[in-house]
Parts: sequence; structure tokens; C-alpha cells
Amino acid sequence: MATHGRPAQPKSILRGHKAQVHAAAFVRANHRLVTGDADGFIVAWDLTIMRPRAVWKAHGNAILGIAGWGDDRLITHGRDNKLIVWKFTSEEEGRLSTTLPLDPAPEPRPQPWMLYMLEVNTMNFCSFSHCPASAGLGAAPSDILLAVPNTLASEAIDIFHLPSQARQHTVKLGDKNGMVMALSIFYHGHNLTLVAGYENGMATVARLTDCGDWSVQYQAHCHSQPILSLDVSPKRDFFLTSSADAIIAKHPLPPPPPSAITSSPPQPTTTTLETPSPANPSPSTQSGGKTPSKSLLTAALSSNPPPPSSQPTNPATTARKQQPLKIVNTKHAGQQSLQIRSDGRIFATAGWDARVRVYSTRTLAEVAVLKWHTVGCYATAFAAIVDADTLAHQEKEEGGDEEKTAVQRRQHQQYQQRDGERKGEEPGVLGPLETKAQSGNEKVENEDDKKVVAVPKLVELTVREKRIQQVREAHWLVAGSKDGKVSLWDVF
Repeated sequence: MATHGRPAQPKSILRGHKAQVHAAAFVRANHRLVTGDADGFIVAWDLTIMRPRAVWKAHGNAILGIAGWGDDRLITHGRDNKLIVWKFTSEEEGRLSTTLPLDPAPEPRPQPWMLYMLEVNTMNFCSFSHCPASAGLGAAPSDILLAVPNTLASEAIDIFHLPSQARQHTVKLGDKNGMVMALSIFYHGHNLTLVAGYENGMATVARLTDCGDWSVQYQAHCHSQPILSLDVSPKRDFFLTSSADAIIAKHPLPPPPPSAITSSPPQPTTTTLETPSPANPSPSTQSGGKTPSKSLLTAALSSNPPPPSSQPTNPATTARKQQPLKIVNTKHAGQQSLQIRSDGRIFATAGWDARVRVYSTRTLAEVAVLKWHTVGCYATAFAAIVDADTLAHQEKEEGGDEEKTAVQRRQHQQYQQRDGERKGEEPGVLGPLETKAQSGNEKVENEDDKKVVAVPKLVELTVREKRIQQVREAHWLVAGSKDGKVSLWDVF
């Protein structure tokens, strides 16, 4: 990523948080970057001007997770045991404060309209995960499912439905793995699938069967320390885990059964699966050490009575014990907030050593180290990679000019073509588009087939339109740090 031997530098530094930044997410087609800090503040940044558009105190304690729900709702998860869905439209932004947490406010900052609030468990620092309530729904479904650690038994997982706020499932994948530290919920084909990482370093994949039971499809014990983060590939063919140790592991996702069909949502259930010994022992077991014991917090929580529910059902199948696809010792302990980019080519981690590292998803090889912060990094986030068709659809939905939309789509295709010409090289930093205004149609000769094609007339874009286009097409990677600063990088 270095240019002419010089180390890479961030495109911008966003200053304004008074406390360490714990969470970050891009929303509204990359128009907004939302960051959350240890004091419970949320800041929505306008990336066209690199300035805040909305600031409010969302929680009474640290922010654990942030996610967009369509273009008009925002989900925040705080250590105050609350998960809140906010109304977050452009109109709502207009009445909110832009005074940053670092600056004194003469009066309390107004909050957006609160749509839903759930009382959840935040004892183990595990953030929520969400997905559409049914398979096949688009990016902005009206109903979603939320997965969070169980309120009383932190080794179990609750799955809630919104907007009904009803708990549909309580899943307990064994009682010997410790607390749930990271999780992801999604549809794999037509099957609801849950991936969980535990305090003892175990990674587990469970699937909801047509009978309403949860069956464990995969287990691996690759880490000797608690799993800090995990992420699932966009194609749903593998997932990655990082831990407090220096290991990054790539795990397979068992394919869904071919006979899976769409069915009505099952009735609320509680499933308890006794987890057998893992197929591949942990590094501590291999070296003759003892299996890590549960922490004091886990022991205290386990003494509480289980949550009220129906009798646990027997699993449909026993756990399938498989080997991970790849394990790499990076020699850098404490990598968290693992995020895979939407094109599935690379992933990034935030390191306790103040470095943000970028890896290849195919080989797990380190391809870049981003160094700007002087203290530990806690959060990373990638902007979604927008293709030309998606860009045109967004412009049409927003009532954009058709001629300018065609121009932007062609420029975006040129941008992607330049990226594709880097054959045989590692991904590199992409520079700005080189475009020019043209009058009339221009004839271009294709060297391969010697055909002459007509290039549509290009028109000049305004400064604001160019900024919006740049924000949508930039390959942003953001990092939040203990110093309260947010670094913004344009990479690969």
C-alpha cells in the first residue's frame, strides 16, 4: 500500500469523540459513517464534507454495536443492557445536534425518535447480529431477527423478532464453552443459521431444521483464548474468527440441505445441545495443558436459574466435527472487530498494538498494515463495494438525472476496469478517477475485435455530485481507536 516507498496515510481523520471508539458502521449507501464510543455517544458523519450531521447520547454506557436497518432506521447496542432501534431519516437528522462529544453542549442533545427497545445481556461484551426475518427478503426488510446472548445464561443465545419484540428461540449449544463472545445470524439457503464463538475458543455452527430444532453442523477449537470477533463471507461459504491469541482461523460453512424449502416461521422453542469433545483439540490441550476453565463471571451467571421456557428439545442430529480450512498464527495477539469486505476479497482486524491489518481471505496472508494511531484500535468497518447497476438504481430511486446517472455508471465501470487490469499483483490503493467532459458522441475502437462503439455524451458534474460519487465509489476502511479518533483509509 505504500507509494514510492512511503507508508500509507489515511485520507482523513475524524476527531470529536471524547472516549475510545468501540463501534463503527457505514449506512445509507456509504453516505453516512456512524461511530459509537465508550460514553454511549453516537456520531453520524457526512463523508462528503467529513463533518458530523447528527450527535446524540444513545446509551448510558459503552456502545457495543451499530447497524443500519434499511435507510431510515439505526440499531445500537449498549452496555447499559439496552438494544434500541432509532428512526434515522434525513429529516430526523435536521433536528439533531451537531455538537461533538468533545465539545461542551449548553443543553442536552436531542435524540432521534425511539422505535423499539429491548432489554438484553451485555455482560460478556458480545454485540448483536441481525438478518431478515425470512429468506429471500431484500436489504431493507420490514421484519428482522436479532440474536443476542441470553439475559440470564450468557452461554445461551436469544433470537428476537422485530417489530413484534417477541423472543422466538433460545439456543444453548452446550454448557462447557463459557460465555458467547461473538455471533452471526443469517439465512443459508432457506435455513436459518447461527455461528457462535465462545469464551474457551470454540467456534460452532448450528442450523434450524424444518422440525424447529437446532442441530450443530460444525465445531472447531482453534483458539486457546476467547474468540473476540467473527464474520461470515458474503457468499456464505466460510467464516473467519479472531481471538485474544494470535490465531486467525478460516472455517467451512456446511452447505444447506438440497431439500430445504421455505416454511412458515416455527413456534418459539428452547434447544439445548450437549456439545461433545471437539475434533481438533485446542493448542493448550495439544501441549498437555488443561482445558481453560470458566471465568468467575461465567460461574456467577451459571448459578442463576435458567430462563423460563419450554422443556428443551432433543437435537435433530449430533454435532458434525470437522477441521477448519486454514489456521494462521499471525504473531500479533489481540486482533478484534474482524470484518470481511462485501466483495469477499479481503478482511481487516483492529489490533491492540494500534495497527489495523488487512488480509487476503483466500490465503489469510497479511497484505497491508495501517499505522497511524498510537494506542490500541477497537473497531473496523468496510464501506460496501457498489457496482455500476446498483449505483444506477440508487440514482433512479433518488430521482437523479438520467443523463448524469449514465455518466456516473460509465465512470464507475472505468474505475472497476482499472482495478481489474492489475493482474498478477496484490490489491493496491486505487487512485482518483481520471475523467474529462466531452461534447458529442466519441467513437472508440476496440483493439480486440476492431469494432467501433459509440460513447454517450458526458456532462459535467457539480462539485457536490462529484463528492457524492467519490463517497459511493471509494473503497473505505475505517478504524476507531482508544484515542477517540477515527481514521479513514481508501484501500484496495
